[in-house]
Amino acid sequence: MAKKVVKKTRIKLFNLLLVLLILTGLFFGVKFLFQIPIQNIIIVGNQYLEDDYILNLTDIGDYPSFLLTPIHSNEEKISKSNYIDSCKIRKKWGFLLEIEINENRALFYDMNQEKFVFNNGESVEKDDISRSFRVPRLLNYVPDKKFKKFLKGMGNIKNDILSKISDIEYQPNDYDKDRFLLYMDDGNMVYLTLTKFKMINQYNNVLSQLENHKGILYLDSGNHFQIKE
Repeated sequence: MAKKVVKKTRIKLFNLLLVLLILTGLFFGVKFLFQIPIQNIIIVGNQYLEDDYILNLTDIGDYPSFLLTPIHSNEEKISKSNYIDSCKIRKKWGFLLEIEINENRALFYDMNQEKFVFNNGESVEKDDISRSFRVPRLLNYVPDKKFKKFLKGMGNIKNDILSKISDIEYQPNDYDKDRFLLYMDDGNMVYLTLTKFKMINQYNNVLSQLENHKGILYLDSGNHFQIKE
């Protein structure tokens, strides 16, 4: 009976050592995983913002631990920039971090505020980033009740057409309080109303029919072109 007792004790001791060895291995394995830094950062969706600008908004510029890097808080930090509408960060296989950016789109430069205005209504003053924007200038004040509709209308203009507009002037008359005058880079002028802002997207098609004449395009009423003398 004594020999059997000794035999059982040795088995229990071996099992205990095996469990300790496994737990120790797991501990150091997990510790090692948590110490592995981010191997690569990929930023997608940015058109005018530099990668360094975006990384400087976060806590990941120095490539910290991949597993310990918080996602939500860094998304919030990036989204606080007036130049960024939204941000999504994803952790991917291979200790890779992907940052997807949705930039705010600049629509015009408000001469009264001396600020660039974005599609979401936010605005920024001139700086190293905004100076590169190729957008028209809003020359005069637009009443608050009209401004939201004006902002929405501007947001419907395609980028290639927006870049061809040099100045915009709010020019209501007795018949239409939603009337605007657009000064084009090519010397033409276009009258629009808030409900017809999308029509300016057809400007290139209309231009091809004008046979190089310069004048005023009335899209506010009648859709006709007046040639300049």
